[in-house]
Amino acid sequence: MSDTQQDRRQEDGEGRVEEFDAVVVGAGFAGLYTLHKLRNELGLSARVFEAGSGIGGTWYWNRYPGARSDTSSWIYCYSFDEGLLQEWQWSERYPGQREVLNYLEHVAERFDLNRDIQTGTRVTSATFDETTERWEVRTDTGEVVSARFIVAALGALSAANLPDVPGLENFTGERYHTAEWPHEGVDFTGKRVGVIGTGATGIQVATEIAALADHLTVFQRTPNYAIPLGNYQIDEEFRRWYKENYDEIWGQVRHNFSGHDYDPIEKQLQEAAPEERERTFRERYERGGFGLWLANYEDILVDRDANSVVSEWVRERIAERVDDPATAGRLTPSDHAFGTKRVPLEDGYYEIFNQDNVALVDVKETPVEEITPTGVRTSAGEYEFDALVFATGFDAMTGPYNKIDIRGRGGRLLRDKWANGPRTYLGLMSADYPNLFTITGPQSPSVLTNMPVAIEQHVEWISEIIRHMRVGGLGVVEPTREAEDEWVDHSQEVAHSTLFPESATWYMGVNIPGKPQVFLPYLGGIGPYRQKCDEVAANGYEGFAFASSEGANA
Repeated sequence: MSDTQQDRRQEDGEGRVEEFDAVVVGAGFAGLYTLHKLRNELGLSARVFEAGSGIGGTWYWNRYPGARSDTSSWIYCYSFDEGLLQEWQWSERYPGQREVLNYLEHVAERFDLNRDIQTGTRVTSATFDETTERWEVRTDTGEVVSARFIVAALGALSAANLPDVPGLENFTGERYHTAEWPHEGVDFTGKRVGVIGTGATGIQVATEIAALADHLTVFQRTPNYAIPLGNYQIDEEFRRWYKENYDEIWGQVRHNFSGHDYDPIEKQLQEAAPEERERTFRERYERGGFGLWLANYEDILVDRDANSVVSEWVRERIAERVDDPATAGRLTPSDHAFGTKRVPLEDGYYEIFNQDNVALVDVKETPVEEITPTGVRTSAGEYEFDALVFATGFDAMTGPYNKIDIRGRGGRLLRDKWANGPRTYLGLMSADYPNLFTITGPQSPSVLTNMPVAIEQHVEWISEIIRHMRVGGLGVVEPTREAEDEWVDHSQEVAHSTLFPESATWYMGVNIPGKPQVFLPYLGGIGPYRQKCDEVAANGYEGFAFASSEGANA
């Protein structure tokens, strides 16, 4: 913590609670850009509270072996500043954790953000005072501050999920969760390691540990359609190309479906001959990245017959890469359609199962019964380990909000309002929680897009509505119940017009016992969503209710 932060007081010399125009919760991509917009451009006083001991959000916490972006580096960044775009030099197509964190630390320094970021401080509660029309924010360090606006930059995947397995506390070896990795790193050389979970993170970490461990056992509940990452070092010629073409690149990623720079196929699968399909699938598979998922034939995520073609094609690729047919069969998905679960990107994952020191355990065949002091007991027997790694994901999207005691009008808890599923307007605000904005929250495109693109759109839109309020002397804004109800219904209608809700995924909250099973992100695409938000603003912020307030321009 800086000297400036240490000198701050909960109260001033006369006992008054310290006041800000805005409190921002979280110092990842979203929190940093929010602070820049509100403080540097709008001139508001702001404080960012960050639970970690440093900035970076996802890239601060997730330091596990193999952690890297699955979005191309030249668009996994901010676009708001031309100088920043031109000066930063990415080294790889898919940068690793340390490189992304270095980038965010550079941004914080370049725009003088650190002086208003208080690290090592977790927000525990936020209560709206209907008399003062301000939020009272409390932290785990005992601070109480007041703010007119709160911007929740919590991250969609920041509430780690550790499964409730009997005996977990009894394990005497090393135990890690990928989202809470030791900063000093972990050496698995020569150890017996168990990895539990085979989503995107589990695939990354297992691939790395397989090269070090004496023996690795991967516990899999559901196999995934993992496809190649296709990473490479960026040479000067390509770096010069994308820097010279950034206007065109960003024009594309801001307005397409996913916020990526893939070229979509603008026709349905049945319109293509089998030879064309094979060529199309092969080109995207070998190039690596999300092209096979997000830039395929336009009907593969809505039509079962079309999806079955690409699903079977990926299954064949898995079978080609795993020597043992029985193991290949366990690694091959059959219970969901390709692309309806988040598609992991991998670099040699399937090949690790050809190694003598790697084993796969299907926990549907032999369920985990308990964690013992020395390992994991399944219905088939016990596996002994020196270390266990939990790659068991997150309580996605709503989980980070449920961890904070957020009370709006009438003292109603947000988690109670969302007990049957989140209720928002545009994924940006929730009725009866005035001046509380959510960045890439539930019912926004968020996790189905390139996150920095979605974050910039959110932050810029939020900044503009605050600017509108200040110019007009307006102190309070919140969505109407009618607008919120319509957006909730629309969000679910869009999702259920696709194959996505048919799969048991964290998009539906299925991974968290007792969580309501509704589709959490908005599936309409970042381009159409951006257009909708722009139309709402152009129509006088249609669907929002404003009120004047004394001191609104303070």
